[in-house]
Amino acid sequence: MKYWTIRLFKERISLQINRRWVVAVAISGLLVFSLFILNLSAGSSWISPLNVLSQIFGYTDEYAFVVETLRLPRALLALLVGAALGVSGLILQSIIRNPLASPDIIGITSGASFGAVLFISLGTGVFSMSYLPFAAIVGGFITAIIIYLLSWNKGVTPIRLVLIGIGISAILKAGVTFMLVYSDTYITSKAYIWLTGSLYATKWSDVTSMFYWMLIPLPILLVLGRTLNVSELGDDLATSVGINVQVQRLLFLLCSVILAGTAAAHAGGIEFVGLMAPHIARKFVGRSFVGLVPLTACIGATLVLVADLIARTAFLPLDIPTGVFTAAIGAPFFIYLLFSNRNR
Repeated sequence: MKYWTIRLFKERISLQINRRWVVAVAISGLLVFSLFILNLSAGSSWISPLNVLSQIFGYTDEYAFVVETLRLPRALLALLVGAALGVSGLILQSIIRNPLASPDIIGITSGASFGAVLFISLGTGVFSMSYLPFAAIVGGFITAIIIYLLSWNKGVTPIRLVLIGIGISAILKAGVTFMLVYSDTYITSKAYIWLTGSLYATKWSDVTSMFYWMLIPLPILLVLGRTLNVSELGDDLATSVGINVQVQRLLFLLCSVILAGTAAAHAGGIEFVGLMAPHIARKFVGRSFVGLVPLTACIGATLVLVADLIARTAFLPLDIPTGVFTAAIGAPFFIYLLFSNRNR
């Protein structure tokens, strides 16, 4: 039997759940949990997973500073950032119908970083730093709109969108470099976080802020997620069944920018996660958008947790930026996708 059928309220509500999807989500969730505990255990000093769990659930205070102050916020932020980037990439690939789309490839992450660095340069001392994610999201959203409009010529082709995105991203990175050169040392050191993609010195306030921003797109994904499957079949078909394609596309684009922008604001330019996670998820559960969301989030979290674990422990006492290792894996993957889609 391929599906489990669930009927509720005297069969007034019924749904079918793909068994393969359940198995894939369960295994990926277990993998994320195992990597999460491993991140809390490993470091300059090893703490056994049982002691980590005892500390988390309050059975001991022996490792309170190391686990709860140093490692737990960083591991939680890595998990949230990976999930946000993965789902952001999934949304972009679905609404643009482009397997090469991801927040960092088409320049949204660069736009978010530009907005964040501009806010630090001009807004420090005037506005609270709690507005930083908002500045990053605005920068990412404006960039996404510009790229989409420049790519439009009776439709958006994958290669044109990627090439224009790469060009806009290069311009924005040059703008960030310009601001760094002409800023004082304090601003330069703060802005450097967004360029390296590091989770170093994560605080609990970062985790709570990231979590609240991630809740904003959730209602849209829950309510409109199923309609995106129809839209992927073409604008004409979606319009014929009553879907306002342009409004839907704008709402999902906003969701993608919020997720990518807040991830960039809290962890910098961690690249290629939004590109890789949706492709890996599709290998297991097909193309249903609603089914892909939780699995893509788990795979994105897995990628960032693994990258941050290597960055934090493989070169002690150095703490290498996490984005270095996601780029090392993602760049060959991107070249493979370009080669696979060379005839489109």
